[in-house]
Amino acid sequence: MAKLSVNGKAYFVNDEPDTPLLWVLREALQLTGTKFGCGGGHCGCCTVHINGEAMRSCRVRLGDVEGAIITTIEGLSATSEHPVQKAWVELQVPQCGYCHSGQIMQAAAFLTENINPTDDEIDVAMRGNLCRCMTYIRVRKAVKLAAEIKSGGKL
Repeated sequence: MAKLSVNGKAYFVNDEPDTPLLWVLREALQLTGTKFGCGGGHCGCCTVHINGEAMRSCRVRLGDVEGAIITTIEGLSATSEHPVQKAWVELQVPQCGYCHSGQIMQAAAFLTENINPTDDEIDVAMRGNLCRCMTYIRVRKAVKLAAEIKSGGKL
């Protein structure tokens, strides 16, 4: 039995220690906002925060996160008031939307470290999050807008 802290709540799960965190989140906890994409940590669809750091939940094992603070897209903001979520809505970033929970989680973690990013810095930070609809230009604009919102300059 493993004890997890996810989105500010404590959970006990009865999965094997080598179970990918992604499956624990989606199956055991029914937190389905975190998506399965490639299963190898290459696409970024399954990005969550572990102790504030953006990580691919398909590559993290349950046994490695006991005692960690895990945040999924559902826990970023219950009311969608996080600056990145606001920017995503304002600029209508998603097309199919499948990758965007991972995109949002990656951007949110990035903006905790860099509040005034350049286009190049955004491109590097978001490089590991793939979008089959090719919304990369809108993603970059939304990250810039989120930085402005976070610093009190917009919305």
